[in-house]
Parts: sequence; C-alpha cells; structure tokens
Amino acid sequence: MFQSFFPNPRLFLITAGAWALFCILFWALIASDWTDPIGIAALTGWDANRVWRYEYNAICYLSFALAWMRMTNHKWAVWSVGGSALIVFITWFQVQLDVMINEWFGRFYDIIQRALTEPNAVTPEEYYAELATFLYIAMIFIISAVLGAFFTSHYVFRWRTAMNDRYVDLWSRVRHKEGASQRVQEDTMRFAAIMEGLGSRFIDAVMTLIAFLPILWALSENVPELPIIGQVPGALVWVALLWSIGGTLLLAVAGIRLPGLEFRNQRVEAAFRKELVLGEENEVRAQPVTLAELFGNVRRNYFRLYLNYLYFNIARYGYLQAGVLVPYLALGPTIIAAGFTLGVLQQVVRAFGRVENSFQFLVNSWTTIVELMSIYKRLQAFEAAIAGDKLAEIEFEPESQATAS
Repeated sequence: MFQSFFPNPRLFLITAGAWALFCILFWALIASDWTDPIGIAALTGWDANRVWRYEYNAICYLSFALAWMRMTNHKWAVWSVGGSALIVFITWFQVQLDVMINEWFGRFYDIIQRALTEPNAVTPEEYYAELATFLYIAMIFIISAVLGAFFTSHYVFRWRTAMNDRYVDLWSRVRHKEGASQRVQEDTMRFAAIMEGLGSRFIDAVMTLIAFLPILWALSENVPELPIIGQVPGALVWVALLWSIGGTLLLAVAGIRLPGLEFRNQRVEAAFRKELVLGEENEVRAQPVTLAELFGNVRRNYFRLYLNYLYFNIARYGYLQAGVLVPYLALGPTIIAAGFTLGVLQQVVRAFGRVENSFQFLVNSWTTIVELMSIYKRLQAFEAAIAGDKLAEIEFEPESQATAS
C-alpha cells in the first residue's frame, strides 16, 4: 500500500520527522533573526520578517524533496516525495493565513467596540480599510485552497494508480481472495483518498498547534483565573488540552466496535454483489433464495452498524455541542469583570477553537479512521497473500458469524 507509492516508506517518514524537527529548532535558535536574503520584501514592500519565514519554509521543503529524489529512482518519487512536500507547504501556508485572520479579528472587533461606544470615533476610511484587509487575506486563502485541492486530486489518483499497478501485476496471487475485484478497484481508490485527507488534516492540526499554542498561551495572560480552579499559568491551553483528551477517550470507548462492523459490512456487500455478477453470466446463479440469504446478511450487519452509530453519535454530537460553551465558561470571571476588550475576546475564542480542534483531531476524524481501518484490513489481506503470510482470523469468519458478532 505504501511501498508502491513511497520509496522506503518507514525511512521516508522518519527522515521527514527528523528534518522537520531540525528545521523548527534551527529557525527558533538561529534563522529567525536573519533577514530576507532574496530581496522580495524590498521589491514588494511586504513585511520582511514574514517574507523570510515563507522563504525559509520553502527552502526546507524543497531541499528535503530534492535530496530524496536524488537518492532514489522510485517510479513515483516525484509525486510521493515532491507532492507530499508541496501539500505540507500549502497546509503550512494556509495556517499562517489563519493566524493573520485571527489577528485581524482582534483589530476589527476593537474598532467595532469603539464605533459602538462613541459616535464618529472610527472614520469610514479606517473601517473600510480593515474590511479590505480581510478581503485581501481571504482571496489569497481561497486561491491557495483551490489550487491545493486541484493538485491533491491528482496526487491521490497517482497513489491509487501505484497501488492498482502493483495488484494488477500480482493478480494471479490475489485473485482468489473474496471480493478481490472490489479491493483492487474500489478499496485502493478509497484508501489513497482517505490517507491523503487524514494526513493533511493531521499535519494541519500539528501546524495549527505550533502556530496557535504560543498565541493562546500569551492571550491566557488576559485570563487571571478560571472558575472554581483559580489561577493557572496558560489556563486556556490546559482547558483545551484536558477537554480534548476527555472527548477523545469518550469517543474511543463509544466507537470501539465500529472498525470490525465496517470490515464485515464490506464482506457481506462483496458477497452479495459477487452473486449478482455471476448471475449475469450463469442462469443457475443468483437464485432468489440465495440472494435473499445474502441480502439478509447485508441487512443484519447494517442494522448493527446503525445501532452502534446511534450511541456513538449521541456521545459525539453531545460532546461537540457542549464544547461550544467551554471557552465562555473558562472566560466567565474575566468577562464579568470586563477584563478585556471585545477584540481580545474574539481573538481568545478563535485561538481557543483552533487549538481545541487540533487537539480533537481523533474526535473529528473518528468515523473516517474507522472506515480507513476497515479498508486497511481488506488490503492487508492482499499484502499477506502476496507475501505468503497467514491471514487474519476475520478473513475466515463465516458470513453467519460475521453478521452475528
């Protein structure tokens, strides 16, 4: 699954993590004090420090990609290595735009507060200039998001193509597997798309934490105490962390049976579909009694899925809706005491939301992770067949037992 697209996947991930850590430390200790060496800031009039930050990250991503592509002759290295680096860079760039928007919210709502407090305290030029600033940032964000999505679509299809080529070349070893055609045609497509989506969201979550944690920690200075607990350094960071850990554990317990049920669902669907396909060529197959039995397996498994998703969604949506109130509960004493302006409140709430959502990566992605685990199990059977390894017990589970589990 990974070797077909990435050169030496394990080493690739290890070196990517090590290089990212090195670049972050080098920036924090040395490079952040440097200036724009290319001179883009001087030509455009943009902020030199911000331009240098973009240049530095571009250099880091480009050097990593070029080094790997030079070391390997893997067929898909340009897409897997270079494409991954580009997707990560676009993700980082959008996080930086999000930070700029967060800063804009603080300025804009302070203007709103001044305008509503005293007539003519804010000039039309000042007000509309702030709106124009937001439009400028938003347009850049939209353009980068659209181009990034376009590139990502091609990236996902290349990954699917790599897996498809691998399994087609080894078709004689895997053709006997239940639902083999579905695993090659559909599961490879879904696996690549889900892996890219989850990977991008995970990287976005990590980069958002790196960008917003210092902001939220600094904004916590405006919150002298929490309800009941009292004074805590970096209070809002700890509130977001503890609330997110609690939600992750809650949903992990509530959804513990879902991966197995999703896997079995693919099995019973594949068995029903296979009989229908065979019935197209052979009138002896796909008889009503057989189809009724196979569809009964489909129905029973779906009903078990619906039941498990019922209490899972109760826990999930209840937790997410309760989370809307968490920052306002934490800020209660400060708001009542008029401890900050409306602009600071907006910055705090928005930064808290970004940090909380990043900590809640597993919570927000749980249903997708369940689907990925199911697909991974199915493709792993292919890999085991290719390698001659023992298959998982669930592969030999009778359909009646699968739907009764």
